Amino acid sequence: MADHADRSGTETAAGDVAGIIVAAGSGSRAGMGTPKQYASYGRTTVLGHAVERFRSAITGPILVVIPGGDEGQARSAIGDCDGVSFVTGGATRQESVRAGLERLASAPCPPGIVLIHDAARPDLPREVAERLIAALRDIPGAIPVLPVVDSMVEASGNIMAAPARRENLRRVQTPQAFRFADILAAHRDWQGDPIAGDDAQVLRKAGLEIALVDGDARLAKLTFREDFAMNAAPPPSFRVGSGYDVHCLVPGDHIWLCGIRIDHDKGLSGHSDADVALHALTDAILGAIAAGDIGDHFPPSDPQWKGAASHIFLSHAASLAAREGYAIANCDLTIICEAPKVGPHREAMRARLAELLAVDMSVISVKATTTERLGFTGRGEGIAAQAQILLTRTA
Repeated sequence: MADHADRSGTETAAGDVAGIIVAAGSGSRAGMGTPKQYASYGRTTVLGHAVERFRSAITGPILVVIPGGDEGQARSAIGDCDGVSFVTGGATRQESVRAGLERLASAPCPPGIVLIHDAARPDLPREVAERLIAALRDIPGAIPVLPVVDSMVEASGNIMAAPARRENLRRVQTPQAFRFADILAAHRDWQGDPIAGDDAQVLRKAGLEIALVDGDARLAKLTFREDFAMNAAPPPSFRVGSGYDVHCLVPGDHIWLCGIRIDHDKGLSGHSDADVALHALTDAILGAIAAGDIGDHFPPSDPQWKGAASHIFLSHAASLAAREGYAIANCDLTIICEAPKVGPHREAMRARLAELLAVDMSVISVKATTTERLGFTGRGEGIAAQAQILLTRTA
């Protein structure tokens, strides 16, 4: 989509969303010989995976709550810590969350929304985060839940006391989402021992409502050793993505294509430099790793991207793919326009793309075609580009 026009709801709020990952427990029940948040999980650690998935779901700051003196081990478990900060937790989960909320409250611009997540649930499907944030339009809190499928009973010791109505019961997951001011006030107003089971209970005790949204089985919690084997399924060896973008032509004296400036009697219109080819390729990479699209990461409503060089977007997407453990095997890019002629610039474009993606030119294909004077590109009203990418697993 051309420059990914501003969208209402969760997209426009994404920059105002912060994340807290609670990783201050001992994790001893897992029997891993180390706190489970630092245990190996796939190609990284439980905490490292949780941070990666959070980064794919929100664009705001991420705060990890850790035991005292653990910052070095936590940094090692995460690896790339850009955009991540740490705070020491308390003796209970509720105290740890409170410490995280207070740290966010002390920032120059506290967030409007906060997602509070357990590191022991290392996966975070983006669509769950979107459902939670959308629910906050009407209600101050939202939690993901799953239905109860087994028959339920109440117990009196080891004796069945009475059946429980499973249709009225739900299995609660994290992350739990809140309007920041409301959950902060609820934690500050809490009376009694700080032993609430989760933050939804804290908000409810303050008299506020909590919405229930559909959870996801991928949010399963790692508690015992066998859970690690069940949840750490190997990622696919290959991933394929496609991207398509369009920008209209306007009066000007040059255009950018594949990171190359080309003199022309028109320019391309867009919030950034409108490099339609780099936008399509960026979306192809983001699509391959299921990380949304270019508008999610660089919203046109954000003034900092006005006139920005599009190679920033492409490099960001490539770094996300590398973080997920994938390298670029090859890419195929087609530019659709009547003018300018792409042929004289093709090799320079391939070289620039190879440089930006840190790959050999031999895996970069740049082609051009026309629509035989048909459609908006045929009439010279705009330029389109489509891209395909193949990623291979590196670890």
